Amino acid sequence: MKFQERFAETLKTSQMTQSELAKKVGVAKQCISDYKKGRAVPSLETLFRLCVELDVSSDYLLGLAEY
Repeated sequence: MKFQERFAETLKTSQMTQSELAKKVGVAKQCISDYKKGRAVPSLETLFRLCVELDVSSDYLLGLAEY
């Protein structure tokens, strides 16, 4: 559940909407919603794009690092 919690927190802090982030990373808005709710996890390629757009490390999102 670390990813779900940290992804939702990071998205909120970014002040980007789900739609904006979805467009930037090339996925449907529903995918972003599913990531936030823990119904799905992103592919490696999408995880990379999420990290770039949210300016956060994959280790942080995956719960492997504290920052």
